[in-house]
Amino acid sequence: MNTTSDQFDQVIAICKDLYTKKMTDYGCAWRIMRLPSLTDQIYIKAQRIRSIQENEVRKVDEGEIPEFIGIINYCIMALINLEKGVANLPDLTAEEAISLYDKQVAICKALMENKNHDYGEAWRDLRVSSLTDLILQKLLRVKSIEGNKGKTIVSEGIDANYHDMLNYSVFALIHLDLVNTK
Repeated sequence: MNTTSDQFDQVIAICKDLYTKKMTDYGCAWRIMRLPSLTDQIYIKAQRIRSIQENEVRKVDEGEIPEFIGIINYCIMALINLEKGVANLPDLTAEEAISLYDKQVAICKALMENKNHDYGEAWRDLRVSSLTDLILQKLLRVKSIEGNKGKTIVSEGIDANYHDMLNYSVFALIHLDLVNTK
């Protein structure tokens, strides 16, 4: 059996491949997006996943997997914009954008490994629907923090919430067996 760390890497490789291909198609146009706009994009994806999980009828033939991949990539874009600030025009080469992607993934993976150690892989007993709800809860927290101009009194900041959403999405994709469906 693959370790969680190995599975994380396999999921991220698929997400990064899509990110890289979209960089070829669109460049880094996402750099102009303010954090609330990126948060809203993630929210749309999470709401779509919840709708897929709850509704028997679908009018668009796409499942949860592409939406969780989208959450991961939007979280990384948000973390990059949080670190670098929002640009008025696309300002990164593909190489820079990929390097920044890798940097954010490394931060998220280290956090995942530390929490996974402390929680004893409890995520493996969670349902994908619970992971979806946790992501939606984190999104509501981020929206509240954004409404407070990024200030918190005792809570983690926006970046910690993006890290958790990314990691929850990786866990969901592991549960959904992404690696063996590609």
